[in-house]
Amino acid sequence: MYNTMRITGLASGIDTEEMIQNLMKAERVKVDRVEQDRQTVLWRQEAYNSLNKDFANFILNTRKMFGLTTVSRTGTFIPNSYQNLNWIKKATSSHESIAAVSSTGKALDGTYKVNVTQLAEGVSLASGDKIGGNTNLKEMLGVNSEDVIEFTINGKKIVIGNLETDDEGNIIDDRVVPVMNENGDIIDYEAAFIHGNLDNIKLTDVTKLINSAKVKDENGNYVSLGIKASYDAGIDRFFLQTTDTGKDAKIEITADDVGAYFINALKLTDGERGKNGSSIIGEEFFGKDAEISFNGADNIYSSTNRITINGITMDLVGTGEFTINVATDVDSVYEKIEQFVNEYNELVEKTNKLLGEKVYRDYKPLTSEQKKAMDKEDIELWEEKAKSGLLRSDDLVGRTMLNVRRSLYEKSAGIEGAFKLITEIGISTEEYARGSAGGKLVIDEQKLKEAISKDPEGTMELLFKESNPDKVETIDGKEVKQIGGIVTRIYDNLIAGMEEIIKKSGTGDSTDLYRNVKSNILLDFVTEYGSVSLLDKDVLDYSRRIDDLNQMLFRKENNYYAKFTAMERAISRMNQQSMWLMQQFMG
Repeated sequence: MYNTMRITGLASGIDTEEMIQNLMKAERVKVDRVEQDRQTVLWRQEAYNSLNKDFANFILNTRKMFGLTTVSRTGTFIPNSYQNLNWIKKATSSHESIAAVSSTGKALDGTYKVNVTQLAEGVSLASGDKIGGNTNLKEMLGVNSEDVIEFTINGKKIVIGNLETDDEGNIIDDRVVPVMNENGDIIDYEAAFIHGNLDNIKLTDVTKLINSAKVKDENGNYVSLGIKASYDAGIDRFFLQTTDTGKDAKIEITADDVGAYFINALKLTDGERGKNGSSIIGEEFFGKDAEISFNGADNIYSSTNRITINGITMDLVGTGEFTINVATDVDSVYEKIEQFVNEYNELVEKTNKLLGEKVYRDYKPLTSEQKKAMDKEDIELWEEKAKSGLLRSDDLVGRTMLNVRRSLYEKSAGIEGAFKLITEIGISTEEYARGSAGGKLVIDEQKLKEAISKDPEGTMELLFKESNPDKVETIDGKEVKQIGGIVTRIYDNLIAGMEEIIKKSGTGDSTDLYRNVKSNILLDFVTEYGSVSLLDKDVLDYSRRIDDLNQMLFRKENNYYAKFTAMERAISRMNQQSMWLMQQFMG
């Protein structure tokens, strides 16, 4: 509505302003009803989005709890196979001073004998004596400040000193091997370098240069040189070591002239070569592979000190013999399943409440005029009842939960273990007659623990087997798809429901959350619906109707004012004529 200042009723003495406003209140009811309908749709959209968030958080939280996903440094969710879970089996080492151990569900229960004869090692070189590195390179080496130091580490050229430049200050020195494009412009350099006089360069600058040096790998990508340099000013020693271990780890340094003088001044040694003033220039230093025997299998080599065999992971820290004992951790497995069931039941309870929530039909969304007459607490209480029952008997939510419940008792292709049905491992659903809408899971603790102890692999398979709808088997004379394990089915059906709810109500502010659940969950919503949900369209339709109605009200209000203004003018003319006649008679 538009506000216009008008002066009315001067001739008639009637409060036409109040009269028009009273007339408009009746007309305004039409707009209020549409605004209430729009608000109801917005609340329903909020209810859908809130429930979808609950579905998403349930999936993400329980996946994380089980270890079915890990989070990368960049925040990306990485899936993990149930066969790699490390809480199913408990592995213990007889000598933690030799190796710490862990195991996945693949590991077989039993005792394993291990003998570590060699740890994996990298290459480490260090100054055998003080080198006077607490100053600049000119003073450290006793050379001219304009000299240039050149050497290579594992083929990577390192250049330090005063380099040739053009008139614009660009380095054109052939010693750093400029890389040019088709137009002859310098775009890179093959060597790692520091440009400047040696009296302005310190040993710590050299360590930074080595640590940041890149080389091309076999695919043409630039990767780290794989060597870590450091200088400890407190003890005045320089250190070089490979970042990797194993026989392929290597350090080889070549140099001549000032470069050789610099390398020899570092007094590098591996404890044997390079001692007593001998030079390590041109020498090749290699790391060593770890070597173990495992339960009678000899000559097992690894480039790292982490070795995994048959689901058992050993982190080696020393040499010698030790034993590994692997057993199913029944309590740990039971607790994980119990925690999942508890969180699932909370979700079921919430959806049951929403589906059965009472509708208060007398409580409509408040209009702006109604809110003005109420305090904040009364408004909150009113809106609580107005929002009640928005998803009562909702088809989408009800169908999603029904599909979840039905899937629990279905058989799946690809299940090869001893257990085929959820009831065989001591899990069932709550009866509907217990005063609720039912559907919660109930655990028979003894039966579940017996199943875990008897066949842990079969129990995990029944719970976590991945789904593969393309795989079909004939079971009991019927074709059955591989719908996966019980937990997988719950996830898949909830995700299918989430996709339908997104089409209905959109994503709200939870786009990233949903993509963490399933990377392409929004594909159909974007391609088929243009990212505009059905309820979004309803809200837009209501908004257009409200705009149209407001324009109609504005025109109608102006019409009323025009009519009353005409009446006032007519009365004013009559008054003027009456006064003229009176003047004539009295004249």
